[in-house]
Amino acid sequence: MSGPTTPSRSTPALESSSLATRTGLGSGASASASASASASASANGAGADGVEAQFTAFVAEHEPRLRRAFVAAYGGSRGREATAEALAFAWEHWARLSHVHNVPGYLFRVGQSRTRRRRTVLTFASRDGNEPVFEPGLGPALKLLTMRQRTAVVLVHGFGWTLREVAELTGTKVTTVQNHLERGLAKLRQTLQGDSR
Repeated sequence: MSGPTTPSRSTPALESSSLATRTGLGSGASASASASASASASANGAGADGVEAQFTAFVAEHEPRLRRAFVAAYGGSRGREATAEALAFAWEHWARLSHVHNVPGYLFRVGQSRTRRRRTVLTFASRDGNEPVFEPGLGPALKLLTMRQRTAVVLVHGFGWTLREVAELTGTKVTTVQNHLERGLAKLRQTLQGDSR
């Protein structure tokens, strides 16, 4: 896992528009982060380009998995919002994250807490021509699962993650993930079999 490695590094400045787009930050957030981060970088003698390159590499490696986990937990729109919130937090607190053992797991909890306030309807994107065909009742059935059950089912069976990978990201034990997975699958079977009668 690549992540922050130097405790003395300052918070990076968001100046690259491609980086702002990937993290979902708007120009207002990037401008304020840019100003404070640039001043910090100059004071600590850390190169902003090197820090930005480290952060860009971190985003390239971990953003897809974080996004999948958030979308599995919260649905498309809210999942992408949680991903952007988590990466914005990482950008603002990059130097502080150098002391964190499991940065993606920490950011998963940040994204959960920052999107928890708003209750929105859980939605899953409609199928386009390239996606595999699935049971039409699966989306509504997934909505009936708890967030932890849905996360385990979608990540393990939808994205092919191992139980250990889900446990590491969500900060739970492998056995806990397995329990959520088994209960979620049982509830899905019951719901989908009930719908087909």
